[in-house]
Amino acid sequence: MHLAGMASNRGRNLMNIADREPGGADLAVVLTDTAGAPVLEKARSRGIPAETVVPEERESRRAHERRVLDALSGHDVDLVCLDGYMRILSDTFLDAAPTTVNVHPSLLPSFPGEDAWADALAAGVSVTGCTVHVVTDATDEDGHIVESEIDAGPIVTQEPVAVYPADTRDDLKERVLYRGEFQAYPRAVRWFADGRVDVDAGAKTVRVDGDRGGEGAFPERRITSADRATALRYGENPHQDAALYADYTVEEATVVEADQLNRDARALSYNNYNDADAALDLIKEFESPAAAVIKHTNPAGCATAGDLASAYDRALSTDPMSAFGGIVALNRECDRETATEVVDSFKEVVVAPGYTEAALSVLRDRENLRVLDVGDLGERTERLTESSLVGGRLVQERDRKRVTEDDLEVVTGRDPTNAEIESMLFAWRVITHVRSNAILLARGTETVGVGMGQVSRVDAVRLAAMKAEEHAEGKDAAGSVMASDAFFPFPDGVERAAEAGVEAVIQPGGSQNDEAVVGAADEHDLAMVFTGSRCFRHD
Repeated sequence: MHLAGMASNRGRNLMNIADREPGGADLAVVLTDTAGAPVLEKARSRGIPAETVVPEERESRRAHERRVLDALSGHDVDLVCLDGYMRILSDTFLDAAPTTVNVHPSLLPSFPGEDAWADALAAGVSVTGCTVHVVTDATDEDGHIVESEIDAGPIVTQEPVAVYPADTRDDLKERVLYRGEFQAYPRAVRWFADGRVDVDAGAKTVRVDGDRGGEGAFPERRITSADRATALRYGENPHQDAALYADYTVEEATVVEADQLNRDARALSYNNYNDADAALDLIKEFESPAAAVIKHTNPAGCATAGDLASAYDRALSTDPMSAFGGIVALNRECDRETATEVVDSFKEVVVAPGYTEAALSVLRDRENLRVLDVGDLGERTERLTESSLVGGRLVQERDRKRVTEDDLEVVTGRDPTNAEIESMLFAWRVITHVRSNAILLARGTETVGVGMGQVSRVDAVRLAAMKAEEHAEGKDAAGSVMASDAFFPFPDGVERAAEAGVEAVIQPGGSQNDEAVVGAADEHDLAMVFTGSRCFRHD
């Protein structure tokens, strides 16, 4: 798509569009009605042709517009973009030119005047923004301006901008112009370039394909809002500032809104929130009494048992050394016996859906152990997760897939026993919360070794086996099952697991070398099942 840009001064938005080329659109020409306007030099420095059509003394609006059309006629133009073009256009131009769009620094129809920022502040609103709209005729038959018709064309897109209590006019203007408009105008141009905008001039409507949830959970625009809940002491490291923002519409249990029951202890840090969130997300997987110990968002251990204290003891015994300074999550009300176990070694945070008074008396005695009550765990209602990039965000569906026994495909000569199947399904639930490349060893419904975050799968196997042999208390890899979050590209991972005493394997399958991998399992008399789906976790 080829654009004509029309500006009377700097053409700030036009130059942003020229530099970004949204949807592959290029600025074919820039036209100004002001001699020596800064936009001319900006355009020419980018190799963009520039035209100047200054209104002559006593020249009518329509006559000037015909000269503007003549100047544009020598250029291939599909869309006209106005940017501070200080002349109201009539049907003389609009009927002859391609679709013409403009941007206004407010959420029209609010604050349509020339000082939209001051108007927004005076009105005391908490949100303003900008609007990209189709330009329509704002003149009468004689070419005189009709004030009520200015900036009254159908809206293509809008971008909200927050108004803060301490804002000055200049503060707000800066955010609207350089945050709001720099988001909205290129977006609108991209939609036009992609052929997704349908303008009905007669009905004064604009329809954009996909902008109303046409992509299911991922609409064209994702507008979110969050309130700053608290400033944090620092971020991941002491030299980084940080804050916590809250979405109070979330229905499921969350550490963001958890009550800290020992308010005399220091507040949670950035890393505490990350780890506590990961711990809470893991123990939501289980219906039986469950406990998890998390370190740097990875499980150092996890287990289910007939009672909470036993589950915690089995989780901790997986890797008590790594659990030092970790986060504990429980999926039942914490009782005195479990609390006594928790405070037996240094922990940063404990998260649970409630505490008995006896448990609280134990936990509060441990200085700076943060005690979080998240309330009823309920259902996992949030559908999406996101992570930030420099300049954007990745958004995906939350991994809520539950692998059941019916999903398992036995691929080896030996079938897994019922006990091995139970352990496989437990291990699979836990490994979905381990950072990839991930290998997890389990026996019964408790972990015995976790290998996480490795760049090679066989190294993850070695790490899990080493953890089981050297760090676990009262258990080892012998007789365990192994879960892998993705397929084994070579037999070496299975061979290393067999050396450690692993007796059964659950993995997605799907490698070009599946036959060799299954052959290695058969050679060592291991049972192996495929799930048919992987569970990578990188964030």
